[in-house]
Amino acid sequence: MAGNSVRPASIGVGPALRGAREIAGITLDEAARDTRLTTDQIGALEREDFELLGEEVYVRAMLRTYAQYLGLKPDKVMSAYARHAEEPELPSPPAKMGRVEQALAAARIRDNQRFLLIAAAVLLVAAVAVGIVSRGGVPPAATIPTATTPFVSPTPGPGVGVTVNATAGVDVTATIDGVGQPTTPLGPGESISYSAVDNLTVFASDGGAIRIVVDGRTLGVPGQAGHPWSETFVPSGTAPEPSP
Repeated sequence: MAGNSVRPASIGVGPALRGAREIAGITLDEAARDTRLTTDQIGALEREDFELLGEEVYVRAMLRTYAQYLGLKPDKVMSAYARHAEEPELPSPPAKMGRVEQALAAARIRDNQRFLLIAAAVLLVAAVAVGIVSRGGVPPAATIPTATTPFVSPTPGPGVGVTVNATAGVDVTATIDGVGQPTTPLGPGESISYSAVDNLTVFASDGGAIRIVVDGRTLGVPGQAGHPWSETFVPSGTAPEPSP
């Protein structure tokens, strides 16, 4: 019976998309303009209301386009969605069980599947936090279908987020809450975003080849051309830490 199926609260795709957009300081209207999706469609993707977007082929097209636009790795996003789309129906408990035994068996099955989906969601959201965002351009909009879904405004999270936009070739790295990150080479037009809870130190090999956006506020070019640059950022409301 359809009434017995239980859908997990989240598979991780929606929070990852929303987190990447907020870290990059992109509004829903800006994302809709750049991707030719509607704000309602983007809201449905970020809420994981996939059934409101039409057939699965349309959902996959919109999901891949939006993930590429935000700089997420499309293969990881599509793999997480595929596990949700291909999830089998919950098996029914044995018919010979009593009502109490059947209810307990069904609850155990749901809890096991919910645990696996939550674990996948945590891994996907963590990938966004360590800075896999790299917007290389907006994909073509010819294959984007249209749909109508209600819109719910997202709620920003705590901490601090910094986006580095490259205007020339530059190497960028960061230290997130005391944990060093690998160096990422960026070309003109590429960007990378980081987020931290307490403090975030960003380093660039050329302070004149980048533009900085902190918590959605554009700060412009932070350093001099040909000279290294670094700075430590903290959440709004606390004093910034001096760079060494």
